[in-house]
Amino acid sequence: MNTDLVLTQLSDGVMTITLNRPDVLNSFNGPMADALLSALQSAADDEAVRAVLLTGAGRAFCAGQDLAAVLPAAGKAMPDLGDVVKRQYNPIVRAIRQLEKPVVCAVNGVAAGAGANIAFACDITLAAEDATFIQSFAKIGLIPDSGGTFILPRLIGLQRAAALTMLGEKLDAARAKEWGLLYEVVPGAVLLDVSFDLAKRLAAMPTRGLGLTKRAFNAGFSNDLEAHLTLEEELQRQAGRTEDYGEGVRAFMEKRKPNFKGR
Repeated sequence: MNTDLVLTQLSDGVMTITLNRPDVLNSFNGPMADALLSALQSAADDEAVRAVLLTGAGRAFCAGQDLAAVLPAAGKAMPDLGDVVKRQYNPIVRAIRQLEKPVVCAVNGVAAGAGANIAFACDITLAAEDATFIQSFAKIGLIPDSGGTFILPRLIGLQRAAALTMLGEKLDAARAKEWGLLYEVVPGAVLLDVSFDLAKRLAAMPTRGLGLTKRAFNAGFSNDLEAHLTLEEELQRQAGRTEDYGEGVRAFMEKRKPNFKGR
């Protein structure tokens, strides 16, 4: 595996993961997808990692699939794109959503196709003022993947999701925030610093409690109210047994800042 395709750096409890194919706008090929999945799995397994920051190198976040990587050789049959989705993108989206640590995304430029939907799958997404998002699938006869048909209607409603995906028009960062696809839009020059500070703040919080919150959000996409109330009961029971809960209560009673350990 070429680890240069995805760069990782751990600092202050934050693993920064950078997509690193800037010459092709960080578009995905198989090796880069494998490297991103490996980085996310490492973040999940490493107790020193308490938050993740995902971004892209150069002038783009991610332009989606590198079409050159899936074009058939002369005289060969078209590749099975369902297999590409199954092997590359579905594991990445699952890893982001199942990682019980906050995942912050800093969209530093264009986010197209799978790149846009991976950004929207993160927990808290920020974008540079000049960032753009495009559901480019319809332009080549495909459907939105990487969770796009699941996430978009839930974030922005069916009408907007249908227009965004069927028309394939660019969405600027300001409108994306207005629609609820982003948490914040900031000047590009400070995007990485602002995003890292946010991830660092999350890394200093009670990691287990944040992870259980994320688990509850995930389940809320499919639970009915009764099932979800029961789940909240169980997850609160688990949260109440963490070391960080005890520290939080002590800090509150002692009127001091808590020192959470992520346990």
